[in-house]
Amino acid sequence: MLIDTHAHLDYPDYAEDIEAVVERARAAGVSRIITIGTGIESSRRAIAIAERFSNVFAVVGVHPTNVLDEPGDFLPALRELAKHPKVAAIGETGLDYHHPPSETLSSSPAIAALQAEVPEDARAAIMDGAYRAAQADAFRAQLDLAVELGLNVVIHQRDAWDDTVDLLRPYTGRLRGVFHCFGNLPEQAAEIAGMGHLVSFTGIITFKNAQLVREVATRVAADGYMVETDCPYLAPVPHRGKRCEPAYTRLVAEKIAEVRGDTLEEVATVTTRTAENFFRLGQ
Repeated sequence: MLIDTHAHLDYPDYAEDIEAVVERARAAGVSRIITIGTGIESSRRAIAIAERFSNVFAVVGVHPTNVLDEPGDFLPALRELAKHPKVAAIGETGLDYHHPPSETLSSSPAIAALQAEVPEDARAAIMDGAYRAAQADAFRAQLDLAVELGLNVVIHQRDAWDDTVDLLRPYTGRLRGVFHCFGNLPEQAAEIAGMGHLVSFTGIITFKNAQLVREVATRVAADGYMVETDCPYLAPVPHRGKRCEPAYTRLVAEKIAEVRGDTLEEVATVTTRTAENFFRLGQ
């Protein structure tokens, strides 16, 4: 049996057929699903879904690209949500520098307001610096909360490797993180493994141009990774370009088994045990 360790079931993509989505996952051998919050309201929806389905658990947090759209002090609300018995971790949190606000036509009201207020020739220095600082503050606050509550952390990292690792380093031995949708170098996977953290693989591993991800999957320790879909995104082959769903965790695991030279049963057994320990399922 498999666990989809990173899904977004609260997204509108599943509003019409969530029962069928959960049932298809169960039929495919995906026994449990971790649905991930990306903000306070998203986290509330994730908990509501976890309450609705016995095999779904929630992770609550503020995604780095959403930090400017949350109330300035979101931590008290997040703390209360995190105390729910079906909350399994904090996240997803981290750093994302991929789309700096000085270069982006953003749908975020907060970023749009900043763009209107800051002169164009000063945007990179002022806006991007403020954005990165806000992400770092939110990341650090959520790491502190995870330590306080004895939870682990789901980490989002995009184009911000060094800063993410530097912020995480003081927490070594105090919590564990999983770098979800891992797409970095094998040496970087080894670096965070040395700090006690995990990586997780999505449907990207099935993509033709994802040789680097497959290489990491062959080199990571058997108990050093988990499987996920990040649905509704990143549907694996042969569903690429369509809506992803938790049932496709099996396709991710099958590809990992293929590249590692393991059986599907071996991958399922070890990743399920790793996920149960990381998310404290059943404890």
